[in-house]
Amino acid sequence: MIGVGKLKQYTNVLDKPLSKGKQEVSLSAFAFLFSELVQYNQTQVDNISELERRLEDAGYAVGARVLELLCHREKGNRRETRLLGILSFVHSTVWKVLFGKVADSLEKGTEHEDEYMISEKEPLVNRFISIPKDMGTFNCGAFVAGIVRGVLDNAGFPAVVTAHFVPVEGQQRPRTTILIKFAEEVLQREARLG
Repeated sequence: MIGVGKLKQYTNVLDKPLSKGKQEVSLSAFAFLFSELVQYNQTQVDNISELERRLEDAGYAVGARVLELLCHREKGNRRETRLLGILSFVHSTVWKVLFGKVADSLEKGTEHEDEYMISEKEPLVNRFISIPKDMGTFNCGAFVAGIVRGVLDNAGFPAVVTAHFVPVEGQQRPRTTILIKFAEEVLQREARLG
C-alpha cells in the first residue's frame, strides 16, 4: 500500500510530541520582537520603574513556560528541590537554552545569606539597545530577571529578582547582574533538608 507506513498522522497540534526540534531563533528576529515589546510597553507607562516592571512581568510568563518545558525534556518531569540545584539549573540549563551559552558567573552574596547573583557581561537583551539620556538607568535586563523569577517561583523557590548594571573597570559598558533574594521560607526549608 502506498502511503501506509510508520509515519503517524496528527490531527491536532496538541497531539504532537514535544521533541527538541530546531532550538535556535534568528537573532535579528528576536531583536526585532524584543524591541517591539520594549517600545509598546514604553508607550503604556509614565516612568522607567514601571517599564522595567512590565518587562519583568513579560519575562515571568516566559520563565514559567521554560521551566515546564525543560523539566519535561531534560529531567523526565522531575524538579529541583535544593537551592543550589535550582540555581545551577538556571545558571546552566535555562541560560543555555535561552541564550545559547551558560551565564558568565553565579555567586553567593557576601553581605546576606539569602542573596545570589548571576552576572552576564553583555546579555542578549541589552546587546542592541541604546538608552536615551532621559531614561537614565533603564535596564532591559529586567526581562531576564522576570524569566529567572518565573522559573524560581514556579519551581517552589519564591524570590525577589532584580537586574542591575555593575560598572567594570576598563570597559565602556557595564555588566548586568541579576540579583536573587530568596524568601525566608526557602532558607528555612533548605536548613531543614540540611
